[in-house]
Amino acid sequence: MRRTATAALLALAGTALAQPAITIEVDDPLLMPGESTLVTMFAGFDSSVDYAMGGLTTDLAISTGSEGWTGAELLPLMDSAGTTAGVASSTGFEGIIAGQLHRPFESSFAVPDNPIASWQATFTAPTDVAAPFTVDLSTMTARYVVWVGQFSPLSESRLADLTEGAATIRVIPAPASALVLAGGLLAWRRRR
Repeated sequence: MRRTATAALLALAGTALAQPAITIEVDDPLLMPGESTLVTMFAGFDSSVDYAMGGLTTDLAISTGSEGWTGAELLPLMDSAGTTAGVASSTGFEGIIAGQLHRPFESSFAVPDNPIASWQATFTAPTDVAAPFTVDLSTMTARYVVWVGQFSPLSESRLADLTEGAATIRVIPAPASALVLAGGLLAWRRRR
């Protein structure tokens, strides 16, 4: 069921992109202690004006830092030479550089998927969650370039028109621990 909802979101996102935008998809935005979710970053462009996504340089700011994040990687097509999944830091991931090659004179064309998946990682909630908390994600982009035509080697910046990506993961204590706590409180009150 989750995959069906994800596919529907992606289909909607693909039709809604009328401007350059980074979108962040969180497979499961509500986690309990120890649970994990896959987070994927997409890069989109106005396909009525441009041919394909070229490349981007961005930081992924994470309100809780990079603790609990594993498997950060660029995804195929956006992982050409000179790219990097970024460096984990106390503020998230810095220096994510993703891009795809486009060499029309060699009959090597960029893939015009819109939006195109560029980066992903897995977030695992800590096991000792006493109170609910939110993990806020947002991008801060320094470079955002598109390929302007299928048979043109020219690229252009779309940074001025870019909508930055944002998403939220909510972590809540396990319901069982809340019931145990509530049961203990009721037992204590009865003894008095």
